[in-house]
Amino acid sequence: MINRKSIVGVLVCVTFIFGLAGVSLAAWGAKELDTEKIAVNLVREAARGGYGIVTTPELKGWIDQKKSMLIVDTMPYADSYVKQHIPGAVSMLFPIPEMKTLDDKTKAALEKLLGPDKDRLIVFYCGFVKCTRSHNGAMWAVKLGYKNVYRHPGGIKAWDEADYPVGKVK
Repeated sequence: MINRKSIVGVLVCVTFIFGLAGVSLAAWGAKELDTEKIAVNLVREAARGGYGIVTTPELKGWIDQKKSMLIVDTMPYADSYVKQHIPGAVSMLFPIPEMKTLDDKTKAALEKLLGPDKDRLIVFYCGFVKCTRSHNGAMWAVKLGYKNVYRHPGGIKAWDEADYPVGKVK
């Protein structure tokens, strides 16, 4: 049986939902095209690279669960704009443009960094979603036969915005 309290609760929920929808509709604009472009580009990069995607909260959960993994920061530690990193991350610099080839020296360095276990959980990240350094790292790890490879697209910017702990670059 529906009582007055239930009806009021439903009306409050419906009003709240439509209120949110109104705010969302008011926020529509040219920025959605930018978001769509970034999202589609990310999906296409991941498909080309053959790797998975991990969100900032998911990665934090993996760290909190003490999952055995290698986290690779693909940004230049020495640059002045890179002042922090995800705790425990190791560094290997990758360029921003998509790498069509991998020279022998870089291949050897990447294989040494990633180790012999092809099933190892490996996460690559860079600065933010539009940065493709992490795409290059993840893509080449997959091409080298690693099977459990992820890209953290939000990078250090999303990590920092979530107020998760950061390590300082030494």
